[in-house]
Amino acid sequence: MSTQVHPEDRPKGILSGLRVIDLAAGLAGCATALYLAEAGAEVLKIVRPSLRADDDAVLFRVLDRGKRRVDAGLQEGGESETLKSLLATADVLVHDLTPAEAEAWSLGELTLARQYPSLVIASIGAWPRGHAWSDSPLRETLVLARLGLLDEQPGHRPGPIFIRMPFASWMASWLSAIGVMARLLARDRDGRGGIANTSLAQAALATMTMHWSRAERPSPAFAKGLDKNTPIPLHQCADGRWIHVHYSPDAAPWMAQALAEMGEQSVARANALWPPSHVAPNFGANRQIIATRSAQDWVAHFWAHDVSAQIAAPFGEIYSDAQARLNSYAIQVEDPVLGRTWQPGPGYSVDPPARVRQPVPALSAENAAAWTDVPASAAPRLVPPDAAAPALPPLHGLKVLDLGAYLAGPFACMVLADLGAEVIKVEPPAGDAMRRLEKIFAGTQRGKRGLALKLGVPGSQPVLEALVSWADVVHHNVRLPAARKLGIAPEQLRALKPELVCAHVSSYGPTGPRADWPGFDQLMQASCGWEVECGGEGNPPMWLRFGVGDFLAGLSSVFALLLALYQRARTGQGQAVSSSLLGAMLMTASEAVVQPDGRLTPIEHLDAGQTGVSATHRIYSCSDGWIAVAALTAPEVESFNRLTGDDPVTCLGAMVRAAALACLQAAGVPCEPVLEAQAAAFLASAEHAASGLHAHYPHAQYGALQQIGALWDFNDLPLAINRPPPVLGEHSREVLEMLGFTAQDIEALQVQGLTRL
Repeated sequence: MSTQVHPEDRPKGILSGLRVIDLAAGLAGCATALYLAEAGAEVLKIVRPSLRADDDAVLFRVLDRGKRRVDAGLQEGGESETLKSLLATADVLVHDLTPAEAEAWSLGELTLARQYPSLVIASIGAWPRGHAWSDSPLRETLVLARLGLLDEQPGHRPGPIFIRMPFASWMASWLSAIGVMARLLARDRDGRGGIANTSLAQAALATMTMHWSRAERPSPAFAKGLDKNTPIPLHQCADGRWIHVHYSPDAAPWMAQALAEMGEQSVARANALWPPSHVAPNFGANRQIIATRSAQDWVAHFWAHDVSAQIAAPFGEIYSDAQARLNSYAIQVEDPVLGRTWQPGPGYSVDPPARVRQPVPALSAENAAAWTDVPASAAPRLVPPDAAAPALPPLHGLKVLDLGAYLAGPFACMVLADLGAEVIKVEPPAGDAMRRLEKIFAGTQRGKRGLALKLGVPGSQPVLEALVSWADVVHHNVRLPAARKLGIAPEQLRALKPELVCAHVSSYGPTGPRADWPGFDQLMQASCGWEVECGGEGNPPMWLRFGVGDFLAGLSSVFALLLALYQRARTGQGQAVSSSLLGAMLMTASEAVVQPDGRLTPIEHLDAGQTGVSATHRIYSCSDGWIAVAALTAPEVESFNRLTGDDPVTCLGAMVRAAALACLQAAGVPCEPVLEAQAAAFLASAEHAASGLHAHYPHAQYGALQQIGALWDFNDLPLAINRPPPVLGEHSREVLEMLGFTAQDIEALQVQGLTRL
């Protein structure tokens, strides 16, 4: 089955009538505008002069599809009358200008907010506005280097590792799109637009919520965290291919038989060759046994016995995956230059559906006039600010029931809590399965009240029904067969309350033979080619430690959920929305598409030393530390080559880091130190604290708890980052009383083992 792009003959999208100006040049901003376009918005792409030499690069052919393009006559240091007229009729502006660049083009955000009070202004910087480094160029590698995240990535050698996947840019695209939707919902409430900013640094830090935190009274498990060198079950098979297996495969018949034949002593010797694994107690023996059969044989066997596994596939192979095509995550697009291609489609489902629109149109000077000739959309009634009224978070008043576990579902609900929603987390009386990994668990739970409740039994049904009656939104990532047994599948919940918005995150998408299969972030990294690419040429595959599949799936589900709320505000009708790890991860394959002849368009590959993709975009070891270079424009490349000559490794390797950075910066080459062991330094930084990148609250178990802070800046609207992650059952009594249950009811639930107080 294939899904193709058709003319405008389908129902209009949720954002139909919304006007968006895309002034972005980087991946994150362009993707933000793409998500809005495919949700129905009309997007006008403003061409920025002398900035991007790769307008026809495959990545931007994908990200700019469906947008009308125009040259608005932008000139640095001056105003554009065309752009001013366009902004006067727009609902949203997306850009990635630095503060200095924005001011040079008379596009400072506070000025824009005054001039266009209904406009939502979403900017994506390298660092938050107001940070000392906020005017740094938008180069992901440099942000990761300065944050210390290149040192957080495991590799095939000691030291920091160049990260091939631009995960922070993809994270930032979803954070920005969510910020836009949250601000639009607040505009419906308040009658005015405003700022919705995020940055690559905040996006990268979002993935570190599970690793970077500190507590006054940490338990041993919290203090330990998850070391980056923990063995990851990527195993080479007899045919030379690698498979990623999540959790122990010991119960699968082939594995169980082979372990028995090895005997306890041989199994113990094989295991002793590797550090202990928290996911596979027989890691070493598993590795030896898996080497005896082909990858396809093992994966088929594991799938048949409910063991989560995926082959570490070459980049682009995912486009031919039947599950991806059945869910329209891989679609056919007729590109005017490349022909009929396979590209990523929307990774989430809403009603009316998101849809891929016409490919990149030719540049037309008439586009601007056509835009301003159309009557303005239904702008909100502008309400003068009330100095006495408290500013409210964007999602203030929204009630969310979090029934999820592990990472993607709980993180999505934490994002909603940060934005001001009231969130109740429900988990079994024995606790969420992730509680054993305490630091990771705490990193996705702040802002919630915790209720321990055993679902799926008659005694707890009245509580579930009361929770559903209370909620506006229910969100979870429980596999749907299990969800139906528990009574929490979207159709069951919406039968209780039709106006409910139910959001579900699956592994492989809502339809197809793998719809109900188990799956995890690492497996989607494997299937989408990122583990191969992150390994480096000629090396074994390597996973990204940052949980990107889970985080991207969670964020895409929040975007879908906010679209549904936007729609409900106009129709009064609820709906079920969905996202998946596969859909979210496949979108990150956008830098390559499958051509009509079946070949994949070329991509850059990480070198065997895991230092970079080219001489001008990589990390270098100086005599006393590492530096990162990201010379991506022709003048920057020329300056770098002139400075370092034919052998930049030797040239820079002979210098101390400070001298190398000074020389490169003087020559106009973007560069940063690659900082190492930065967790404690980040959490102690006054500069990061001043930019809202830290969060502090008292925790019932850990005492004073510090975690990663704000993921957005809404300027005049606050975030709600003031409630610590709940301990198990911490708010059970409070929540049950709020729902109307008496002390006797609560005692009965406790006696039956249905709750924990």
